[in-house]
Amino acid sequence: MSKTASCVLLLLLALIGWTSRASAQGLDIDIVDGREAAIPITIVPFAWEAAAMPDQTQIDQVVRADLNRSGQFRALRREDVVELPVRAPDIKFATWKMLKQDYLVIGRVLGAEGGGYRVEFELHNVLKQQSELALVLPVRPGEFRQVSHQIADLVYEKILGVRGAFFTRIAYITAQRKAEGKYEYAIWIADSDGHNPQRIVWNAEPFLSPAWSPDGRHLAYVSFERVGGHTIYMHELATGSRRLVTSYKGINGAPAFSPDGSKLALTLSKSGNPEIYTLDLASNSLTQLTRHFSIDTEAAWMPGGNSLLFTSDRSGKPQIYSLASVGGTPERITSVGEYNARVTPSYDGRLLAMVQGNRNVYRIAVVDRERGGAGAVRMISPGPLDESPSFAPNASMVLYAAREGNRGVLYAAAVDGSVRQRLALADGDVREPAWGPFRQR
Repeated sequence: MSKTASCVLLLLLALIGWTSRASAQGLDIDIVDGREAAIPITIVPFAWEAAAMPDQTQIDQVVRADLNRSGQFRALRREDVVELPVRAPDIKFATWKMLKQDYLVIGRVLGAEGGGYRVEFELHNVLKQQSELALVLPVRPGEFRQVSHQIADLVYEKILGVRGAFFTRIAYITAQRKAEGKYEYAIWIADSDGHNPQRIVWNAEPFLSPAWSPDGRHLAYVSFERVGGHTIYMHELATGSRRLVTSYKGINGAPAFSPDGSKLALTLSKSGNPEIYTLDLASNSLTQLTRHFSIDTEAAWMPGGNSLLFTSDRSGKPQIYSLASVGGTPERITSVGEYNARVTPSYDGRLLAMVQGNRNVYRIAVVDRERGGAGAVRMISPGPLDESPSFAPNASMVLYAAREGNRGVLYAAAVDGSVRQRLALADGDVREPAWGPFRQR
């Protein structure tokens, strides 16, 4: 098999195992592991003091689920919440001390002018018996899940000193069988917990590799819809307008936005061999970065945009290499594992998530570049066919795809592997996840 044909095969691997059904339902949530050392916190059910309840969102349930899946918190189960304080004077700290809780979140929903609402919430330190945070957030009907994620973010940040990433979005790809041998493929975006899915583009031919722009306004992706092969599009989410980015003969794959959003890194085989290129989106100027007879693909930008990481089999099997964004001599950076691919860096470049394979078992590994020895690499997934890791914008979790039986599912795992949360379509298949950037508060 030629190198170009091999790379085509690699690009198509994501299509293998599509099940026969997919749906527009939200992703199911299932906590499969826990962390005993997590911070104990209670989210008291919020009181409804408005004239009417606009939707069925239970704010406490959303906040509780968000904090639990981060791996940093262990929220008391709702059925174990023995008192329901609404305001600070209602709190009996002795009760929560007895339950060994460190923090307590209380709140209420009130009406506001113009048919809107406002959510008032407070974070209390149980041991110090004092308020740590008290805020009022405006909310319109239909936006209670969004404000719930924002509350979780604010609590996370106040306690840990790191911005929360619950009020973010994810992208993923589904396939739905329409007739014998006929499928409809679609790219979706949803809240970080899988709720509120929105289908943004669909076709009878597959999609691959959705990638977010740094401002969250665009997705770049690979499409097979044009006759003659695959192409790369850039899709504006607010309007649905699309821009054809590349349609060269051969491979057009693995788009990745630069940190400033001005360029895309691409894999192109227009010269006959799969190589890494960058494309200036304003001028359409194309720069070739690698020149080797091997397969070079799956580029990812390091923070600052001065260098990229990519997958290459130039050493015999896929490994991760580093390269200056202006080109030069690549440097191999992985040495543990017989197969390393699909790397993605954290926002600060300290952590790298990648697919690591040994003896046909493929798991998600997180590498701490500031640590040495065996402690530098942590496996956060069990395998055997895990792929497509993507960091949350605060690097607290990693989103990835896995196979369970004949179905593709998504997991969000804490970076230390202590908690994994399954996000799977109830009656279908989902693949190729990408975690979006922070949203404007």
